[in-house]
Amino acid sequence: MIPSMRRTILVMGALVIGCKGQQEPSTLAPSAQPSASASASATGVDAAPSVRPKSQNGEQTFDFDGDEVQKPPSAFTALRKGGNRDGKWVVQRESDATSKPNVVAQTDTDPSDTRFSLLLTKESQAANTALSVKCKPVSGIVDQACGLVCRVNDDASNYYLARANALESNVRFYVVQNGVRKELASWSGPVKTGQWHRLSLNCHDSVFSVDWDETRVISKVDKTYANRGKVGLWVKADSVTYFDDFGIKEVATL
Repeated sequence: MIPSMRRTILVMGALVIGCKGQQEPSTLAPSAQPSASASASATGVDAAPSVRPKSQNGEQTFDFDGDEVQKPPSAFTALRKGGNRDGKWVVQRESDATSKPNVVAQTDTDPSDTRFSLLLTKESQAANTALSVKCKPVSGIVDQACGLVCRVNDDASNYYLARANALESNVRFYVVQNGVRKELASWSGPVKTGQWHRLSLNCHDSVFSVDWDETRVISKVDKTYANRGKVGLWVKADSVTYFDDFGIKEVATL
């Protein structure tokens, strides 16, 4: 064979082999690529927590839809003050959840009048915070309560509380000192068992306001606590109450 022809054939063969090597990655079927869920499972990543990403206005909304049913919500810690038994806070499916499919419920029925069951954020929040939650009182002989708390200290003995009670048809605002409630303000009006309501608590310096079903029902000034602290949900005694769409927002102004 003529040497020049041999060189030409060798060069062409090298080009063909190089082209095949470049094409191989693109010939893999899409199904050959590992899925995001498979990767998460392989690395032991937990299911999505109960918080949506922060929205543009800086509010976090916990809808509990990413939590495992019949277990406590992943982003919170339960505490009890007084009473005989711990509260039982579990995520469960509800057909009328305000954001389907899940709610978080307090389901233990210890009738102790002195039992306060709290579900708190694991970390402290800003002292100036706006809280809101959808809540449905379900049952209770001693109490049918739906509550929000702010500026809670580590052992949940000191905090502010806004709570609605379906048995008393009222909304009240308290300061709790060493586990003892002191009523600061009260409003009487419809609080219905078996219906969803919206409760809001705004904490700004020494000025506090409580909204019930989108209406301002309490405004109060109190200077007992100015520090940051945990925030969360609250029930009393044998209250079986469902909660959904718990919102937390740091506020700079009223």
